[in-house]
Formats: sequence, structure tokens, C-alpha cells
Amino acid sequence: MSVSPARGRVLPFSEKERSGEESGTLESSLIQLIDDNRRSSLQLREKTERSRKEAIRHAARTADLLVKAVNGGVEECFVNEKRIEAEIRTLAVTVARFGKQTDQWLAATHAVNSAVKEIGDFENWMKTMEFDCKEITAAIRNIHQDH
Repeated sequence: MSVSPARGRVLPFSEKERSGEESGTLESSLIQLIDDNRRSSLQLREKTERSRKEAIRHAARTADLLVKAVNGGVEECFVNEKRIEAEIRTLAVTVARFGKQTDQWLAATHAVNSAVKEIGDFENWMKTMEFDCKEITAAIRNIHQDH
């Protein structure tokens, strides 16, 4: 008689052959269970890895969307700032041009004022000359009449 390792009992000799078959079946069942466990573990690892990669991909996409949402306002402010700066440069050029034009107009009006003043001075001189000529003419007539 022998002790069956699977059940821990003593088996008669005729059952010894069956226990060999059972132990083969038991061994193959254990091997099958181990293989199934390895396969399940491998599938679980692969599924976990896929889920992890998908979660990372979703997190990256969410981060990108958040950055775009935040940067959208910042980018709009930056674009507006650039437009304002360009407009300021354009206005500075226009102001400088108008300043030069105003200086030219001031120079022209000063020239006109000087010319008008000279005309007024000339007119006053002419009146003075006319008055002097009339006095000289009157003095010559008086002298001529007296002789």
C-alpha cells in the first residue's frame, strides 16, 4: 500500500495506478491553473498598461486644452498689445509729420506777417514821402511866387 500525495490516505495497490493517473491529471490541472493565472496576469498587465497609456494621453490632451484656454486670452492680449504698439508708432510718425508741417506753417505766417509789416512800413514811408513832397512842392511854389 502506498500514500496518495493528493489526498493523504493510504491506497491499495490497484488504486496506485489510478493515483498515478490522478496525479498526472492533478499536475496537468495545476499546470493549467498556473498557465491560466499567467495568461490572466499578462492580460491584466496589458489592459492596465493600455489604460495607463490612455489615461496619460487623455491627461495630456486635457492639459493641452487647458493651456490653449489660458493662452487664448493671453495670446489675444499679446496680439492686441502688438496692434496698439504698431498704432502708437504710426501715430508718432503722424505727430512728427504734423509738427514739421506746423513749423512750416508758422514760418510761412511769420514771413507773411513780415511782408505785411514791410508793406505797412512801406505804405507809411510812402505817405511820409508824399507829405514831404507836398511840403517841398508847397515851399517851391511859395518861393516861386515870391520871386
